Amino acid sequence: MATSLAEPMATGAPLTATGPPRFFVSARTPLTYFPGRSKTAVFTPVPPAVHNAETGAFIANIPLPPGVESSWHLVAAARDNRTFAIAGWSEPNKPEIRFFLVRLGEDGRPGKPVVITQTDPDFLTMVYDLALSADGTRLAYSTPLIGGGAKISVLDVATGRRRDWKTAAYWMVTGLSWAPDGRSLACVLNGRAIALLDLARLAADQEGAAPRIIKNVTGVMQIESMAHTPDGSALIYASGHTVERVPVAGGPTRVLARPELPPGASLTLRFSVDGTGEHLLYVHDWRAYRVDLADGAIDSVPITVDQRPGEGDPPRAAW
Repeated sequence: MATSLAEPMATGAPLTATGPPRFFVSARTPLTYFPGRSKTAVFTPVPPAVHNAETGAFIANIPLPPGVESSWHLVAAARDNRTFAIAGWSEPNKPEIRFFLVRLGEDGRPGKPVVITQTDPDFLTMVYDLALSADGTRLAYSTPLIGGGAKISVLDVATGRRRDWKTAAYWMVTGLSWAPDGRSLACVLNGRAIALLDLARLAADQEGAAPRIIKNVTGVMQIESMAHTPDGSALIYASGHTVERVPVAGGPTRVLARPELPPGASLTLRFSVDGTGEHLLYVHDWRAYRVDLADGAIDSVPITVDQRPGEGDPPRAAW
């Protein structure tokens, strides 16, 4: 396990939150075809894309850096609505997931992407989730472990150094969210428990850095996504299609919104909350749904892309 990152905390000045968001970035997996009766898949790469947050309209494709052949389906946004971390997919015969950063201009046009080259090699074929710290210096991601269990990794985007936390007690870790002060990471364990990982304790003692459980989930609904409120005092999560808020210190929850999705929608809502903590975004069937967390109002816009719109799996998005 990697331990070369001595301080996994992200304690720099947070990027300035802007809102309401002007843009969102979508990312999806390569298109897969089986021509004729062939049992061999043919992959068509697709790039991530920038969209107008008000209309869903396509603004530009994000160029792929060297060594990345296609987007994958994970993207994380920083608080400024301009800085994004994206998962990419390498060549199809030996696919590997790699991460890169891109910054948008004031017109939404992407700059040159920068690959995060890891000091400690970490060959990834599956990633559960991504989260970018408030200061933009650390990327957290979660993966399965060979033989069982899961791992959270914190990556310094400038040096590529990494710190890992592993657990055999949980087979899946999702819902990664950085505290605004960069000293802890919220996560969801096995879709059933909201927890907080103290990064200072991780730096001192990897084996003893057990997460603190904030809330256990009852019933059949699982949790997949989560976000801190801007002041760091509470966490926003979705139980089924109900968006709720729970204090980080624990205690009663409060319902923020009850989005209604068309038939066939997933029972686990995957979402992104903007840097102001006021606007939530989720995607279903090539539409972007935007929720005002102050009054629960919901509207939606169609997502348009430049390459084969509507084909393949719908994208995931962040703002």
